Amino acid sequence: MLWGSRFDKALDELVARFNNSFYFDWRLYDADIRGSIAYAQALARAGLLTDAEMRAIERGLNQIRDEFARGVSSTEPGTGFVAQPDDEDIHTAVERRLFELIGDPAHKLHTGRSRNDQVATDTRLYVMDAIDRLQSQVSRLQSQLVAQAERHFGILMPGYTHVRRAQPILFSHYLLSFFWMLHRDRERFADAKKRASVLPLGAGALAGNPFHIDREFLARALGFERVSENSLDAVSDRDFIAEFLFAASLLQIHLSRLAEDLILYSAPEFGFIALDDAYTTGSSLMPQKKNPDALELVRGKTGRTISNLQALLITLKGLPSTYNKDLQEDKEPLFDAVDTLEMTLPVVAGVIQTLRVNVDAMRAALDEGMLATDLAEYLVRRGVPFRRAHHLVGALVKQAETRGVKLSALSLDEFRAVSDAFSEDVYAVFDFDASVKARDVFGGTSPRAVREQIADAKKVLAK
Repeated sequence: MLWGSRFDKALDELVARFNNSFYFDWRLYDADIRGSIAYAQALARAGLLTDAEMRAIERGLNQIRDEFARGVSSTEPGTGFVAQPDDEDIHTAVERRLFELIGDPAHKLHTGRSRNDQVATDTRLYVMDAIDRLQSQVSRLQSQLVAQAERHFGILMPGYTHVRRAQPILFSHYLLSFFWMLHRDRERFADAKKRASVLPLGAGALAGNPFHIDREFLARALGFERVSENSLDAVSDRDFIAEFLFAASLLQIHLSRLAEDLILYSAPEFGFIALDDAYTTGSSLMPQKKNPDALELVRGKTGRTISNLQALLITLKGLPSTYNKDLQEDKEPLFDAVDTLEMTLPVVAGVIQTLRVNVDAMRAALDEGMLATDLAEYLVRRGVPFRRAHHLVGALVKQAETRGVKLSALSLDEFRAVSDAFSEDVYAVFDFDASVKARDVFGGTSPRAVREQIADAKKVLAK
């Protein structure tokens, strides 16, 4: 035990289990070993280790990394890292194993270092690595959205508000709406990484390091952009995890919204798309069923990810200054959020890559009521104020509904009875393709605007 000589009694067995974090924080092993190798080099630069001791420490730590890479076991030597009952956390486990491998030089490694600045460093390295991996997976999903937008360019579908048909849009435009949500997610992760990239190592337990450790060297060696400004803040700051979990939660929300749409659009009542068999399941009772279970789980796991953010914020809200053991509770929500996204993102990318589009069903779902706004705009172009035009077209819609006919079935006399601004060319309004083409503003759904949007999306991905 690291502090055994201070105490007359051993730690209560239940408290020891309560205190132990190795069973989940062992996954920090690579970050812990990277940090320890850099710290050994800094100790050597400060004259606190000989070159031979530093090389022995590096050699031992690299062997421990190889053991962890093969797995963790408590019973099977030779298959990977063999944990011991006294391995309280990843830091004590690595130090214990290092002493077994190289002897006394292992006990010099912790000179001037606390587990407080050590774990803060490890967790920041883990978050930075996780962000890099997630950015790559988000980019892959974005690429699939762009590929489908290009493959099905020109296909029309109903656009919805309030889950009611609103105006015709390009299916490509719909797909790209999620591309830009994901782009914001990538920007948030990149921004969060900047604030994670602050080195705490050298802060000690809370007051700083007395051995003139070169913290700028440590930052360069470990890939941090800068060094923490205050040792008290450095050991307790978990803002970077909260920011990561917020970015993760919002990304998961965007994936959930996409999943919800795809669940609806693949239902027989819509029939706009078909999900590949590889991403659906059957029923244990009903042979005909093809259920979107993968997408439902994407939706369901969103609450789990949001709860991870809430759990951390609740943990942080009442803590006094510097390090407190409560901060051990930061890792399981973090790890769970990373695991969830690393499972979810490839699933959603696979769904998008393999989905099949039912062009006829999308086209058949367009109805002339969706062109009521175009009809109002027709009047606007003839000098009728929009609010007045909106009211007049509403009267025509009601009249058509009462008679059970389409708007285009109304006679010219009926149109002119509502407004003498209508003339014979009013029937040209009832053209879904023309309606879409008219929305030619930057970011709109016109073919020209969507081609431009696809080109911009490709530029984003190329970066």
